[in-house]
Amino acid sequence: MSVTLIPLALSDRDRVAHLAVHPDQQRFAGTVAEAFDSPQVGVDFHAMLMDDTPVGFFKIDRTYPVTHGFAEPGDLGLRAVIVDAARQGQGVGTAAVRALPRYLRAHYPTARRLWLTVNLQNPAAIASYRKGGFQDTGAIWPHGTAGPQHIMRLSLQD
Repeated sequence: MSVTLIPLALSDRDRVAHLAVHPDQQRFAGTVAEAFDSPQVGVDFHAMLMDDTPVGFFKIDRTYPVTHGFAEPGDLGLRAVIVDAARQGQGVGTAAVRALPRYLRAHYPTARRLWLTVNLQNPAAIASYRKGGFQDTGAIWPHGTAGPQHIMRLSLQD
């Protein structure tokens, strides 16, 4: 499966507005509308494409170490990963995660690591991140809006 990652501008909202997870998953990642309605300084939007059609969305947080003490200055955070409900279970998430190191090295060349927190009650996402190369640190982030979360990291170095 081939998934292409691209940066998005605020003006690209309509291109990804149709993307949505299943209703019971919104507590984990939120919605595309929420992301565009409350953009944050230091947080960039990106899309996952298949055949030039958006099938997913995610945010890269350049300020992640400010709010997550386990990350070091210069590290990035992966947030609000949304794979459209119609595409879930097809390997889109795993393919996107596997594409991240090369993509992020091109767009954030000084970053050494990518971090994320993933809810303990979200086994499909945990499995996708592991298949994509993320390592579970064994530590728990207790501050997730939907409950405790695994802390995972991915090296962006060759």
